[in-house]
Amino acid sequence: MKKLSIALALAGLLLGTMLIGWFGFGRVITGIRSIGWEDFGLIVGWQLVLFAVLGLAWDAIVPPRESRRPFVFIWGRMVRDASTNCLPFSQVGGFVFGARAVTLHGVSWSLATASTVVDVTAEFLAQLAVTAIGLGILLARAPNSALAVPLEVGLGLAVVACAALIWLQQGAAPTFARLGRRIAGRWFDDAQDRVEVLQAELGLIYGHAVRLAIGFSVHLLGWLGTGVAGWITYRALGVPIHFDDALAIEALLSAMAAMAFLVPVNAGVQEAGYAGLGAIFGVPPELSLGVSLVRRARDLAVGVPILLIWQAFEMRRLRHVQRVATRR
Repeated sequence: MKKLSIALALAGLLLGTMLIGWFGFGRVITGIRSIGWEDFGLIVGWQLVLFAVLGLAWDAIVPPRESRRPFVFIWGRMVRDASTNCLPFSQVGGFVFGARAVTLHGVSWSLATASTVVDVTAEFLAQLAVTAIGLGILLARAPNSALAVPLEVGLGLAVVACAALIWLQQGAAPTFARLGRRIAGRWFDDAQDRVEVLQAELGLIYGHAVRLAIGFSVHLLGWLGTGVAGWITYRALGVPIHFDDALAIEALLSAMAAMAFLVPVNAGVQEAGYAGLGAIFGVPPELSLGVSLVRRARDLAVGVPILLIWQAFEMRRLRHVQRVATRR
């Protein structure tokens, strides 16, 4: 799996480079240079707003049985996305790192893990809703597009997969527990207890239907906010695009990225998606590639400081553990 991810990342990097070269490196860079620092600051600032929204969606699904600050889950979401966008790991790695980040601030490992699983599921459901909106806009703008049928089929399969995922988390508890004990038993002596605790946490979270609905709704707002981010970036590059078109591009691009979840940092997938989807809505490919590069610059500008701060927290915890061990 590790070798496959590396191979996919290299292939994606090569694809992205070829696309930029094909449509003209100079024209792409010229478009990017038209963005001023104020515009880039607005793009970065909006991403921070999205972090807060998505973190609150995560916080919303957690049962209110313990005192905590909502910032803990906002921070966990920041680490999750920074890891996914800046490190050579698949999206699954980002889920693990985000859960790890909240445990450093007093959240139990079981709650961090279970809430991550449910939060990802709620976000996936919201993503399906936004993808359906994007598909509707695409069919209205370009009813004869070659992408229409594959996206319709993919959306249908995604709905089935999401329903199966929820059933696995809820209805198939005994099967899930037996499988989890068998897998985890290779690494943990108390594997059975760990899996049972995790399953209990999942049951508690799924027992709060109102909180789940709130989490889904906030995630839906977050996906709509992603459309706003795309619209702001296109406008900063001088593209007079309508908001609904920008929303459709971002929604369908997110669906493509979800299907290519094994590709680290969506290398190549993001560039190809922007170029292809932008062309359908009348945006020159070189400008859409410029949007992709600005998005990557934003991810680095925001993500690298987040990862450095997270590692500072990890080092502080490690020093604390060493001091405790020395005293003993």
